[in-house]
Amino acid sequence: MLERGRLWESRAADYLEAQGLRLLARGFRCRVGELDLVCQDGRHLVIVEVRARRGGALTSAIESIGPSKRRRIVQATRYLMLRHREWHAAPIRFDVVAFDGIDGATPEIRWIKNAFDGS
Repeated sequence: MLERGRLWESRAADYLEAQGLRLLARGFRCRVGELDLVCQDGRHLVIVEVRARRGGALTSAIESIGPSKRRRIVQATRYLMLRHREWHAAPIRFDVVAFDGIDGATPEIRWIKNAFDGS
């Protein structure tokens, strides 16, 4: 499962870099959670949650990010900011890169900017 998750994180990172974002960190872990990707988009620090679902799943990749998961992402981001003072002044944006139908020939990819509010 972890290996499969890393595969989709790599695909998301490649996709975002092709869109002009710069990858700063991958798989940042702390005791409160994990941040899949940390990128820079202009002056914004972008925290990216990557989700992947098979075709026919009960929920889409985006719908699988509930309030509890969002809270853990925000808490992990706070910890990240304590560890990386150089990013402290940057405005933060929370994005989602979602892959649906990963068991098919061409999974659908969606990039949702400002997917949720971190306040």
